[in-house]
Amino acid sequence: MKFLDQAKVFVRSGNGGAGAVSFLREKFVEFGGPSGGNGGRGGDVIIRCVDGLNTLIDYRYQQHFKAADRHPRHGQGPPWRQRRRRPSQGARRHADLRRRQRDADRRLHRRSAREIVLAAGGNGGFGNAHFKTSTNQAPRRANPGQEGTEKWIWLRLKLIADAGLVGLPNAGKSTFLAAVSAARPKIADYPFTTLHPNLGVVSIGERDFVLADIPGLIEGAHEGAGIGDRFLGHVERCAVLIHLIDGTQDDVKLAYTTIRHELASYSEDLAEKPEILVLNKIDALDAGAIKEKLKVLKKASKAEVLTSSGVTGQGVDQVLYKVISYMDAEKAAIAEAERRKLEPNWVP
Repeated sequence: MKFLDQAKVFVRSGNGGAGAVSFLREKFVEFGGPSGGNGGRGGDVIIRCVDGLNTLIDYRYQQHFKAADRHPRHGQGPPWRQRRRRPSQGARRHADLRRRQRDADRRLHRRSAREIVLAAGGNGGFGNAHFKTSTNQAPRRANPGQEGTEKWIWLRLKLIADAGLVGLPNAGKSTFLAAVSAARPKIADYPFTTLHPNLGVVSIGERDFVLADIPGLIEGAHEGAGIGDRFLGHVERCAVLIHLIDGTQDDVKLAYTTIRHELASYSEDLAEKPEILVLNKIDALDAGAIKEKLKVLKKASKAEVLTSSGVTGQGVDQVLYKVISYMDAEKAAIAEAERRKLEPNWVP
């Protein structure tokens, strides 16, 4: 199945039905009067959120969704006695529960409801029975129905992972993922071997978590350089980022600052996420080079720097246990926040 995380679709709601102009003429009814019914409401375009969706490939081949607005949605007169039409059947589509919508010209806020009305149907027009008053007992007017709305919508799918791998191309992210999980991403000695995000389930001790590997970032990715930053959305919900630095390159400080700049340019929230900085590929370095590059990274990041090698497995477990500690800390913080909402005076 082809991985597709963005889709542009056109939605149009149904037109409302027109009201009817009619007068009741029935045997044994002395005063019939106006009897035109109201028009029915046009159909809504509704998106339904479902769990387990991992691609938007369905929207690649069907991009237009229109709700019904045709007959018999208009109001009617006798012999149906001011009959009001029922709303038209709407158009429903499925999307992932945790996804973000965008208009073609502006970003909408994130939704979390089970069903969302993307385009509301037009209201039906009033029939002449609606306009009857004591001074106007025979109105001969009715309102037409309102037209439906239409818009282009961007659907963006975000994979759900507990931790995310970020770094420059050839930093060893795919090798690291393959070493700690059953995932088998493409691995080669040239940049941009990873073209789509990969997920793997990591088991360490008695704990499991999902690790996401996204394509490598380069300088100017937020402006579209390389593959760009379109896949960074897949790690926005991660509890922690694993930042891999290729230890075989000359300037490890530049590699670190480049990724940090791209994260900050994409989203301030993403740049503020907890980060585990790892000097990778230490199997290709001697002890002196490792010590020197660790010193440079610690000075640049002002944080602890771990070492690892996806080929030999050296230091990998230490990184994974660090991820578990950050995940536990986040869960504890969420639980404490929920507890404070219920018991404001609670002290841990």
